[in-house]
Amino acid sequence: MLWSLVKITLFVAVVTLIAVGAMYWMDAGTGFELKFAGYEMTPGPLESILVIVALFLLVWLMIRVAGFLVAFFRFCTGDDTAIKRWWNRNRERKGYQALADGMLALASGEASKAMSSAAKAEKYLHKPELTNLLSAQAAEMMGDSAKAEVVYKRLLSDDKTRFVGVRGLLKQRLEAGETETALKLAEKAFTLKPKHEETQDILLGLQAEGEDWAGARSTLAAKLRAGNIPKTLHRRRDAVLALANAADPDMDDTAKHAAALEAHRLSPDLIPATVMAAHAHLANGYKRKAKKAILNTWTTTPHPDLAAAFAAIEPEETAEARVKRFAPLVKAQPDHDETRMLQAELLIAAEDFPTARKAIGDLVETSPSARALTIMAAIERGEGADNAVVQGWLARAVTARRGPAWVCEKCNTAHHDWAPLCKRCQGFDTLSWKETTSEEDPVLSAATSMLPLIETPAPAGDAIASEDIPLIESEPEDAEILPEADDPPEDSAESEKPAV
Repeated sequence: MLWSLVKITLFVAVVTLIAVGAMYWMDAGTGFELKFAGYEMTPGPLESILVIVALFLLVWLMIRVAGFLVAFFRFCTGDDTAIKRWWNRNRERKGYQALADGMLALASGEASKAMSSAAKAEKYLHKPELTNLLSAQAAEMMGDSAKAEVVYKRLLSDDKTRFVGVRGLLKQRLEAGETETALKLAEKAFTLKPKHEETQDILLGLQAEGEDWAGARSTLAAKLRAGNIPKTLHRRRDAVLALANAADPDMDDTAKHAAALEAHRLSPDLIPATVMAAHAHLANGYKRKAKKAILNTWTTTPHPDLAAAFAAIEPEETAEARVKRFAPLVKAQPDHDETRMLQAELLIAAEDFPTARKAIGDLVETSPSARALTIMAAIERGEGADNAVVQGWLARAVTARRGPAWVCEKCNTAHHDWAPLCKRCQGFDTLSWKETTSEEDPVLSAATSMLPLIETPAPAGDAIASEDIPLIESEPEDAEILPEADDPPEDSAESEKPAV
């Protein structure tokens, strides 16, 4: 504000001084005396001003002539374009001014003005690498995608602008939903500029969407080399890609196990990777390694899939033996909701209903999920409570919150199972295990499998048979065990293998 006031004051002062000087000059009646080659001139004030203007024009003309002479001399000495450049200086000035006007119009949202400025700039400059891009962006702003595509294709003919043209066509194909063509264009753009972060992200997303997990891992490695992704995030996403690759049905068991173990090594807290790695250890006869992997992940994040994998280590054990074997998991996270429900389910299977009630504690009040309420109904049923009491807990379970599920961080969509991509928004590595606020019905957890048992009336005092409670589903061990020479079975109990 102060500087503006100073500038205005200076301008007024200069104009005033010029006006006062002109008045004094006019009052003087004479201008100046000019003597040249015996001639003497004494022009008046008005004539003096005209003479000064003529002198300025003469000096300007002499400078222009001098510039032309210099250009002519360069032309004579072998510079074929010297005279042409001299003539084109004014055209370049107009062209760059039109280019600047077009860029300002584009930034202001004036697409038609930007288009006309681009045409004017091309007329003066003849530099399509500058004006074509402006024309394409103006055409896109006007909604003329066909013209924009034509201009982008022009850019492909020049090495300097080929990447810009490919990138423009890539975005058009993505908007049109042509993923196959977009993938080819993304691969081409990545070849031209392998360190371009936006191109890396687009290519990675397209490869993941097309289940090209090996290609996606290669692109992810390029992001790490270019410094476009932190090392910790790279390890996590590389583990997700390795895990997705391990789920390929066309892959042989040996490759699947290797990919699962690599995924678990890269990200030990990735629950699906831990589960698959545990099954890989079991397939090779290493029960202790499977236990260790599950326990380490359970210490960070208790999860039903981890419990199911832990149960699969000894699928033929009795309910009482299973309660004892699960003690390390219970001890690792004793106050976690998942641990309390797991312990209660194990005790119900062992028909120790009073201890199961103690294990579930006040969970039905502090965190009344459908699974917790259903477990409570099973406890009441096992202790011989009236059918009305059991049905009361069941009624609450039907309308209670579902509990945690695999929920997308971007679109809040809940999924039955973990996947590397969200089924709705195609977000990569966006699923996390948490409470869902979605109105969809992704999963009612393992509690729903107990509903037929609870709904069936039973005489008071009848216990629920442990084999009727599908608490933790276990999978049969593989028919063939492949031992490894570098890791023999640790003890006789764990090294026992079924007959081939």
